[in-house]
Amino acid sequence: MIDFYRKSFLNYLDSQNLTKSKSNLYEPINYLLNLEGKRFRPILTLISADCFGGKIKDSLPAALSVELFHNFTLMHDDIMDSAPLRRGKATVHEKWNVNAAILSGDAMLIKSYESLQYYKKELHILLFELLNKTALEVCEGQQLDINFETNEKVNLEDYIRMIKLKTAVLIACSLKMGAITARASKIDSQLIYDFGIIIGLAFQIKDDFLDIYGDLKSFGKKIGGDIIENKKTILFHNAYMNTSSENKAILKKYFSNSYEGNIETKIKTVKQIYTDSGAKSDTKNLIKDYLEQAKRKVNEISIQDKKKKILIDFVDNYISF
Repeated sequence: MIDFYRKSFLNYLDSQNLTKSKSNLYEPINYLLNLEGKRFRPILTLISADCFGGKIKDSLPAALSVELFHNFTLMHDDIMDSAPLRRGKATVHEKWNVNAAILSGDAMLIKSYESLQYYKKELHILLFELLNKTALEVCEGQQLDINFETNEKVNLEDYIRMIKLKTAVLIACSLKMGAITARASKIDSQLIYDFGIIIGLAFQIKDDFLDIYGDLKSFGKKIGGDIIENKKTILFHNAYMNTSSENKAILKKYFSNSYEGNIETKIKTVKQIYTDSGAKSDTKNLIKDYLEQAKRKVNEISIQDKKKKILIDFVDNYISF
């Protein structure tokens, strides 16, 4: 069933001819959109609309909007992170240059709002306001993420707030947009938004986990990137709470802004501390806890059981280990 939503979106994406010009502005957009991706967010928009009895075709412009916005954030995030790879391929700023990535990202942002013009006034206002609110929250989350790289006093609560803003709110937005296009009730729209926040947190924590314990082929990004960038993810916090004083000192040294030692040694040592301290297993268990919360939240939504199963199947296929 999920393949049906995916194919529906991909067919719509192809039909929109977003990058009709082969100028330097549009080629990077076409390049990024055609990199192999799960289309996680637009699929959720379509699923949500379908769950509430809406027509798939009427939710496609909203699905396109969230996908374009998401890819805009990726293009700019890669610049800020100096990331060499995205989905296993060269990032836009590496393949072209930083200026091209900035401008093409800006164009995608504009296109994401343009896609919402499909809807008439009442729905357009609701969707526009939701995207505005989400866009600002994503920026706030990104700024926190940047701040945390140089702030040595970041706690677990700070980290959860950051990933909620940077990642979870856009996933929640994707689901709520589908509900809005299907004219779901305010209560159900909020419930599916809350479901999105929960799976968004699980998704980001899993992403942080795979940054350390994944492999380049399946993860599509350099392994250990978060350690290189001094990002205090859930693994760092779980390790720091449960490791020895000696290892705490090692973590402080490696995550200090003044550290200029061997990068590969840093990754290997930190990864070993994460494993030995139990942070690896604790993080996997936390993801499982969030997924159980998500499944309980689904049962609160006023939709048919067969539709609830689609949401649960999505969680099992895309987020569970």
